Amino acid sequence: MDRGVPGSTSHRGRLTVDVQRHGASLVVTPDGELDHHTADLLREPLERSLEDGDRLLVVDCSKLEFCDSTGLNVLLGARLKAEAAGGGIHLAGMRPVVARVFEITGADGVFTLHESLADALKETAQP
Repeated sequence: MDRGVPGSTSHRGRLTVDVQRHGASLVVTPDGELDHHTADLLREPLERSLEDGDRLLVVDCSKLEFCDSTGLNVLLGARLKAEAAGGGIHLAGMRPVVARVFEITGADGVFTLHESLADALKETAQP
């Protein structure tokens, strides 16, 4: 029985991911819950973007309602690949519930964090 809790298997469609180009940056916007059931929906566009030569990715977290350790690992893995290619991943607009996961794990210290997507795009547009 689904009780509406994160990680419930009957809500596989509860995450969508939008990808759009903004100047030199590729903006990836997950919308919904990022967990072990939905992680591949974010992993695939991040990896495809890096394979296609994008090196500067901005993940707009403003619509992300939940993130578990699997989702965190997707972002950490993409960060390592981007940095190995000479780029990076910036995270923007994190809601408090998602920011807390990053704080508890220390992951907030390895990403460049921005208050908003506009702030991230402004910084990533710098030469």
